[in-house]
Amino acid sequence: MHRLCVTLLTLALALATVSTAAAADRPNVLILYADDLGYADLGVTGNRDVPTPNIDSLATNGVRFTTSYVSGCVCSPSRAGLMTGRYQQRFGFDANAEGASKPGEQTRGLDLAERTFADRFRDLGYATGIVGKWHLGSETPEYLPNARGFDEFYGLLPHGISAKKGGKPVPMYRNATEVEQPADHTLAFGKEAEAFIGRHKEKPWMLYCAFTAVHGPYVAPKAYERRVASVSPPGRRAYLAMLACLDDVIGGILKSLRDHGLEENTLVFFASDNGGTDGATDNGVFRGTKWTLWEGGVRSPILVQWKGKIPGGRTLADPALQIDWLPTALAAAGAAVDPDWNLDGVDLLPLLTGKVDALPARPLFWRFGVQYAVRQGDWKLVKAAADMQPALFNLADDPGEKRDLALSEPARLGELQALWDSWNSANEPPRWIDNRWNGLEQQKVRKQNRKQNRKLERT
Repeated sequence: MHRLCVTLLTLALALATVSTAAAADRPNVLILYADDLGYADLGVTGNRDVPTPNIDSLATNGVRFTTSYVSGCVCSPSRAGLMTGRYQQRFGFDANAEGASKPGEQTRGLDLAERTFADRFRDLGYATGIVGKWHLGSETPEYLPNARGFDEFYGLLPHGISAKKGGKPVPMYRNATEVEQPADHTLAFGKEAEAFIGRHKEKPWMLYCAFTAVHGPYVAPKAYERRVASVSPPGRRAYLAMLACLDDVIGGILKSLRDHGLEENTLVFFASDNGGTDGATDNGVFRGTKWTLWEGGVRSPILVQWKGKIPGGRTLADPALQIDWLPTALAAAGAAVDPDWNLDGVDLLPLLTGKVDALPARPLFWRFGVQYAVRQGDWKLVKAAADMQPALFNLADDPGEKRDLALSEPARLGELQALWDSWNSANEPPRWIDNRWNGLEQQKVRKQNRKQNRKLERT
């Protein structure tokens, strides 16, 4: 009997050792998602107005994709794509999930049939958390973060800190409990992220830092305003102060990884949810801004770090999207992707680790209500407003989309249109409507018309 007990105890210890070793081999996953960041506003993408050393370190210690995009040109759809690893148009999520659903509409939130990044990793035994902005539905409890795979939530539900509810600041929550407003949201989200890492340092975790920075209103502690006092105009100065604060906060989160000995066992992703807005931000050579499917609306600086696994200091020209992060992270965790999940993203890990020199060629697709686009190789077709004809650009020669080649390349235009039509035939129509999605040019015309009408009414 004694010998049997010893044998069983030895077996149990061996199994526990194997289990612990397996858990230790699985990396933590840290997602750093900025809000409305201009493509050219990082040091590594050309910004000289304010340094961003901590975000830039992800490129120095990891990889920067130079042909990098997100699947949506506004906040909610981009986040829906990230959370599911699927083009969000598959389930009709074209527009921001804001306001109450109108009669006849489906609920403005992430389809309950879709499983999230957090769902997938909680299934693997990971602790899961989100700090920051949810923006994927809040009409009923089943759409909230704790019902969508996240063990822990600290943040706000709608689009950002400028949102109001009954004339008051939008509520802040810890899980389902409303908590007091922080003095500064960016700093608060950083401290919450650091605390989450400390609490879960002994087991694998997945943390989604969904920052409200650098979405307007541009607010930051006075110390950051002083850093950029010489920058003009005032709007850009305020924006850059908030960006400097965000960079320091990300630096604190990365330091927390180092302090807990987790840096070499954490896969880190960074991007902006869409391109910069019109005004204070800088999208570099790219035409357009947030709200458009021009390059400036969907280009995003994607940086990936996994020290000890991904050779650092490289740039990769292969097209990459934020929907690739879920299959990449699952592969890093040693988890198989079920074909029935119908993920659209691809596993970037072989490319990131240097096992392959390039990914198989693939087209990239976008749809934002009445706008649509497709990129194949160097060629891009884009229809950025309801009343414009599809335009064709060679992005290798013309990254600023200035020379429309539709008339001189009709065969290529037709090929790309057929490619997009085939892709879109498998998508749902938009589940709710946003009247702002008909292109920036049309928004400006409507604004001018409203002004003219008000003037006529006064006379």
